[in-house]
Amino acid sequence: MLHYPYLIIGAGITGAAAIRGIRKQDPTGRIGIITDEPHPPYKRPFLSKALWKGISYDKVWIKIDMQHIDLHQSTSIIRIDRQNKQVVDDLGTVYGYDNLLLATGGVARHLPWDVDGVIYFRELDDYLQLKSRAEAGQHFAVIGGGFIGSEIAAALTINGNKVTMIYPEAAIGARIYPEALAHFLNRYYQEKGINMLAGQTVDAITQHSDGYTLNTQAGETLDVDGVVVGIGIQINSGLAEAAGLKVDNGILVDDFLHTSDPAIYAAGDAANFFNPALGNRMRVEHEDNANVMGETAGRNMAGDAVPYDHLPFFYTDLFDLGYEAVGELDAGMELVEDWQEPFRKGVIYYLKEKRVRGVLLWNTWGHMETARALIAEAGPFSSQQLKGRIR
Repeated sequence: MLHYPYLIIGAGITGAAAIRGIRKQDPTGRIGIITDEPHPPYKRPFLSKALWKGISYDKVWIKIDMQHIDLHQSTSIIRIDRQNKQVVDDLGTVYGYDNLLLATGGVARHLPWDVDGVIYFRELDDYLQLKSRAEAGQHFAVIGGGFIGSEIAAALTINGNKVTMIYPEAAIGARIYPEALAHFLNRYYQEKGINMLAGQTVDAITQHSDGYTLNTQAGETLDVDGVVVGIGIQINSGLAEAAGLKVDNGILVDDFLHTSDPAIYAAGDAANFFNPALGNRMRVEHEDNANVMGETAGRNMAGDAVPYDHLPFFYTDLFDLGYEAVGELDAGMELVEDWQEPFRKGVIYYLKEKRVRGVLLWNTWGHMETARALIAEAGPFSSQQLKGRIR
């Protein structure tokens, strides 16, 4: 049996950050890191952003000093034995641990039918497959109007492909953007040459020798060369749940990222944590959370006692538009829009009971700490008080 003082399940950004945290406390302790992917840790956000803009493929890898570290690739853990502090992989190999981190993330959510060649965009192999197809100048259907769908549609278009977007909402990002901004994005994407099938869902996908035929519930028929799906992820919390750990919209952790078992930690996409600035539990599927939370978990695994009170931000790139955002973004909240240039540069505040719960910095950079401070303030805030607070 292999035994590690520190064992990490998941070799994404969170797992790599946990190694950094461990090394700050323990420079030589043996670390085992297990991933079901065939690749070492890589920067997942590059897959839908930077790699399509000409950055070198070599930049995708996360640099890790591998001294005293064993990386087990293409390995799936199927069981946690909490009593004996062991985990078991799909080949029956047993790994012992003193402290275990679950950085299990999630898997791409699938449509209800299996169709060969449809790309559910999530992992590095999905990027490599799509990139090789996109080099031929193809017509792609992109299903989904959220973060991944809008980023991939832009990336494919920038690289000379024809794109049709299909999504059930009335506009791109309709659940988080103000209505006028969401509809502006629809027009903006159309101006970039993207065919928009807003307010539609796909009823069937048929593969044939020349590509795929999609049928929508509105009676549209679309022939394309490839299909990319970005409709969110399903959290990998099944391993934790089967082990008897507390799970509720992710793996529940305390302030120090312990699960309900003090020898097991969780961090990243799959972890559900309490944020003191917002005063509620949340789960965040973005890079900043993965980095800071992963490092905090690693430090605590190695004997530190650092509470995770960070309010993570997220960002996206949409052609020549982009933003950073922090907190809760829900289009159903009270919204205060403060535009310097309508839909091109400005700040949007999301309020609940006169408190700022989220801030969207649209093409506005360098103000994240000010936004976090506003969210931490008790308020109450009026629209007049907020306008001009961030420029």
